[in-house]
Amino acid sequence: MSNASEDNNRDPSDREAATSFTRRAIPARGNTLDSKDLFSNGREVIIVHGAENYRLRLTSQNKLILTK
Repeated sequence: MSNASEDNNRDPSDREAATSFTRRAIPARGNTLDSKDLFSNGREVIIVHGAENYRLRLTSQNKLILTK
């Protein structure tokens, strides 16, 4: 399936999240980020990796789930 077809099958909020970025500083110590800083604006972040979007979610049990 082409990327265009995959994009059309995604939830509209996914497409919006992938194209409308809000830049903010996230402090890092070397290559370490604190999850409190990542999730300071909510319980989900979108990670753009090349042409793909990944969703990192914080669960109600305080665990992380990464989905494509």
